[in-house]
Amino acid sequence: MRYSGDNGHVAGYHGYAAVQGRGTVALPAELRRKYRLDEPGAQLEIIERADGVIELRPTLPVPVDEMWFWTEGHQAAEREAEEDLEAGRYRSFDDAESFLADLESLANETGR
Repeated sequence: MRYSGDNGHVAGYHGYAAVQGRGTVALPAELRRKYRLDEPGAQLEIIERADGVIELRPTLPVPVDEMWFWTEGHQAAEREAEEDLEAGRYRSFDDAESFLADLESLANETGR
């Protein structure tokens, strides 16, 4: 198994994986961690090329650069924000200066 970039050159890992019964292939732990294939929902895209090469490309249901949004902590904050909006617990500002002035007054109230 080789990982290759778009130019077809070997990049990093080079090794072999045995094909087990029913076509099962176990990827080395190093690669599973590196490409986050231990994450729930992780999949491998399989591409058969005309030259006989079978490419495996790691994919996740959520792109890696968006995973922060789906963390438990961030989702809890999103739910809290939605509840605040629905309950009318927010303030609107006409411009940046009034927003910054409000932040400053809040900081002064809490002693920050």
